[in-house]
Amino acid sequence: MLKKPVYMDYNATTPVDLRVLQEMLPWFSENFGNAASRTHVFGWKAAEAVDIARRQIADLIGCSDKEIIFTSGATESNNLALKGVFDTHRNKGNHIITIQTEHKAVLDVCLHLENLGASVTYLKPDNNGLISAKEIEEAIRPETILVSVMYANNEIGVIQPIAEIAEVCRKNKVIFHTDATQAVGKIETNVQKEGIDLMSFTGHKIYGPKGIGVLYVKKKINLIAQIDGGKHERGLRSGTLNVPGIVGLGKACEIAQAEMTSERVRLHQLRSRLESNILDNIPDSFVHAILSPRLDHLSNICFPKIDGENFLMSLRDLAVSSGSACTSASVEPSHVLKALNIDDNSAYSSIRFSLGRFTTQEEVDFAIGYIKKCYDAILSH
Repeated sequence: MLKKPVYMDYNATTPVDLRVLQEMLPWFSENFGNAASRTHVFGWKAAEAVDIARRQIADLIGCSDKEIIFTSGATESNNLALKGVFDTHRNKGNHIITIQTEHKAVLDVCLHLENLGASVTYLKPDNNGLISAKEIEEAIRPETILVSVMYANNEIGVIQPIAEIAEVCRKNKVIFHTDATQAVGKIETNVQKEGIDLMSFTGHKIYGPKGIGVLYVKKKINLIAQIDGGKHERGLRSGTLNVPGIVGLGKACEIAQAEMTSERVRLHQLRSRLESNILDNIPDSFVHAILSPRLDHLSNICFPKIDGENFLMSLRDLAVSSGSACTSASVEPSHVLKALNIDDNSAYSSIRFSLGRFTTQEEVDFAIGYIKKCYDAILSH
């Protein structure tokens, strides 16, 4: 029997996979040791578990386990990456390049750094949400120290040409960071092949726990730590390691790596079914950035004839969002859609559907019929 409300907000967060939970449970009680305790078996066991998880994570993104730095989540990873580079390289320059459609966890850090003397260029993507390597290259100046471009957008799912952008940065001796929160575990990401210097991601977007994240730091990339006290994580992130969270993230990465290919195919089919039926059933509706390479599980659909907030509130049996979970309390139109030259009314009337590991065809078919029913009810009033 269909369980309501139906969850279609997997880009905001995901349920912890039961296989992940089972892996984590012993590390809360039986194996409770501190991974930094080097004088007894409790600490040794915890340290070994952390080492195993590091390798699982490194295998997923194609790096050495020594390049994995644990944080509390992608927001902290972004802060460490951007602030760490700025503090380390401010003698060389103060210029940072990013794009207008970044998550607030990058944009707000850039605003903070501007107050400290950084000069930030916010490049505008095209109407399909894409930025080109050529545009990045044209924006680079002698004082440029960092480029930060999101791998895959959290609101519209657009996948940027990361390898091409990284190559431009390498050629110009500029450090390249990507917030890959929505990409890791969902599409293939390989930091070595793609030439990425710094990459942020988190556990709770890939069926792992909240409160644990990663910053990949390429060897020979220097950062100044933003948290002091103990010199943990190669001196880059002090604090007692969250062993249960780390174990859970490691297992989540292992599962994602094993199931990614088949899951992409399944979710692509479900997303296509959702989009085609909604566009057929609701006149004038359209999908944002449909011409760009997109994540297979995400669709941001505009319903221009109705008030978006009323529509969203009427969908009580469907958990969806109007954009980023971090800005969903805001009454402002989505900054991502505005950057695509979408007018305010269309931005307000857009809903993000993000499917996931536990989404079924029955749920998608329910959503199609339910959306049409609620849409017609609003139109008839």
